[in-house]
Amino acid sequence: MTDSKDLRAGVVGLGMIGGGVAVSLARRGRALSVHDIRPDASAHLAGVPDPLDSPAEVAAASDVVMVAVVDAGQARDVIGGEHGLLSAARPGLTIVLLATVALPVVHELAGLCAEHGVGFLDCGVTPGDRAAENGMVAILGGEQPTVEAAMPVLEDWARKVVHCGPPGAGMATKIARNVVTYGSWRSVSEAAALAGAAGVDPDRLAEVIDTADPDGHTLLQLLRMRGPDGALPGAVGRQIEPLMTKDLDAARELAASLGVEAPLVDVARARAHQTLGLGEQPAPAAEDLHRFGLDMMDRVYGPGFSSAVPETGEPFTEETVDYLFARIWSRPGLSVRDRRLLTLGVAATTGRQELIRIIAGGGLVNDELTPDQLREAALHLAVYVGWCNGTATHAGVTAAIQAHTPHQEPS
Repeated sequence: MTDSKDLRAGVVGLGMIGGGVAVSLARRGRALSVHDIRPDASAHLAGVPDPLDSPAEVAAASDVVMVAVVDAGQARDVIGGEHGLLSAARPGLTIVLLATVALPVVHELAGLCAEHGVGFLDCGVTPGDRAAENGMVAILGGEQPTVEAAMPVLEDWARKVVHCGPPGAGMATKIARNVVTYGSWRSVSEAAALAGAAGVDPDRLAEVIDTADPDGHTLLQLLRMRGPDGALPGAVGRQIEPLMTKDLDAARELAASLGVEAPLVDVARARAHQTLGLGEQPAPAAEDLHRFGLDMMDRVYGPGFSSAVPETGEPFTEETVDYLFARIWSRPGLSVRDRRLLTLGVAATTGRQELIRIIAGGGLVNDELTPDQLREAALHLAVYVGWCNGTATHAGVTAAIQAHTPHQEPS
């Protein structure tokens, strides 16, 4: 059995990540072979040798090869192409794919390697800008024996190796991690826009967050509160929900009053029950149903809209509030925006300009739809409902836009 110190490493692709990995391996004194389509790719990489002519030559000279390419097409070519790694691989070679690709591609490449008696690991990495400093986390998917065989080489360039499970698990974890990253960027974007519109310097927002939560624990607090079964204890979720919904309602109202688009806030509010693992939003008690329906009406058409509903006890009005809004508009299967577009489509078939104006106006008040999107919807619907009804739809949309933005000229 080869001594771990004698394992030879290879790197295909010497971009930011692959080049950094190669530098870390060279610094550790690991025997190293590399390939890149650029003949001079290693010229400025400390300790990294000149590139060999093909991936096949790297495979012949290596025990563990990291493949740091851009996309699935390049991964397929490097691994299984005419001069790819498998064309010169011997049983016992381990290929570690560092590129982020779809899970079906991971399984495809893992199967291809298995046919050649070659081990395969899918390996997400982060943060890429720390690759040359032995500073990345390696997020692995693959069989345990394959992980163990490659571990000495992996530890030469990763500050931590996390084995997440079987083939595909590493890639799935990396993709999920990206959702956290880019989702948080979106939340920061909305928060900064909201603070800025309220006259607050976004730098002050950053100062507050940095001071209150310097280590960023809040970002993953939901994961840490989950029990052994992966679910949030019901009592905890029920305790958090009132505060969560209250705070998100305040954010929605502020955004609406300032004319700031905050779709992530809307989604977080609509899915609060689901986020906390409390299942489907339960129907309110009978005595609360009417109040809930009025609140939902305000969510659909804007704060204060329900105040125009007469308290006459008339059956049609009562069922509009207690059934249509309390039980249908509030269901979690579709967002308010989704239901609004469906309702707009139905209303367009009636040719009732005043109905169109109310529905479109709600979309503007809630920042779900822009004036241009509503105009586009009116044109699209005209083709399906006929030009006469389409004309009424366009007139209703235009009236809603003018009422919402009176300073703008009509389109």
